[in-house]
Amino acid sequence: MNVLSYYIIREVTKGALLALLLLLTLFNLFTFSDELKDLGNGNYGLKQVLWYLVLTSPRVTFELIPSAALLGSLFVVGAMANNREIVAMRAAGFSTFWIIRNIMLAGLILVVLAVAIGELVAPASERTAQVLKTTAQNNGVVLRSQYGMWLREGNRFINVRKILDDGSLGDVRIFEIDEQHRLISATRAAHGIFLGEQRWTLQNAAVSIFNPDRVDVKSQAEMPWQSGIDADLLKVAVVNSDNLSLYDLYMYIDFLNANQQKAQRYELAFWSRLINPWVTFVMLMVSVPLVIGIGRGIGAGGRITLGVLIGMTFNILDRIVGHMGLIYDVNPMLIAVMPSLTVFLIATATVWRLS
Repeated sequence: MNVLSYYIIREVTKGALLALLLLLTLFNLFTFSDELKDLGNGNYGLKQVLWYLVLTSPRVTFELIPSAALLGSLFVVGAMANNREIVAMRAAGFSTFWIIRNIMLAGLILVVLAVAIGELVAPASERTAQVLKTTAQNNGVVLRSQYGMWLREGNRFINVRKILDDGSLGDVRIFEIDEQHRLISATRAAHGIFLGEQRWTLQNAAVSIFNPDRVDVKSQAEMPWQSGIDADLLKVAVVNSDNLSLYDLYMYIDFLNANQQKAQRYELAFWSRLINPWVTFVMLMVSVPLVIGIGRGIGAGGRITLGVLIGMTFNILDRIVGHMGLIYDVNPMLIAVMPSLTVFLIATATVWRLS
């Protein structure tokens, strides 16, 4: 690697990391502002808000790396173009594609960083953040195990084995103890439906009352259940694609398919997660014609504005295509790849014309 290659890679990487820091700070400020409205709910205080921001930062960082690569490249390579450094490189015999190759090598460093954060750090920290926020706001005690989710409400211990897509509960078990920690009743229901205002309906319920000398059992098709447990507290047990690594997503999709359940939403999340780091290369390719060709002479403020507009437009279109694909039952892999591939091909054709 010659000195010029090292120079381009170093400067683009530094610019992208600086843009990433600025974007992360901006997003965390917006998140902090949003979280302040929940301040004081239960035990959700300033300390919990700050920890929530820290724990969600890896996931936000993973999502921002492509946009940061675009901004960093526009700023750094654009400055090189304005200072006639790009002209000097081309006059010295280095082609446009040589410059692009070095920009892409900087992108490779960012891709490795994105994969490391997205797979090793973000899923676990995101799970911890959601549990921290929800349990603090609801004063609830939550424990997830291989037997589902456990919650405590006073002298009652509640075990929820399944949370269905419509928000209802499946295989609910409620154990009540007295002051001497002796079991006084056990309830098992096939289905639980939230009615609002701390009211639930348990369907196909069987209640066992433990007396000193006998056990009374009664069954009810529908049984009212009064509980202060907020339905939002149960969301921490729902499988969320943000909380899973690629391997965990793959295994969960396999589980859903084996049980003949709809898995398209998780398949889209899997392919989007797989594609997201490589979108960095797409954003870098988009930046090339804007700084080497038509973008020459644009100031730093103009380049940043242009980068933000391109990044926002791409993200919006990507989400629109994803939702439309789910609605019309299009192949999830095609939905995830199509926006990035289309933009990459357009950018490549533009560079080819300008070179």
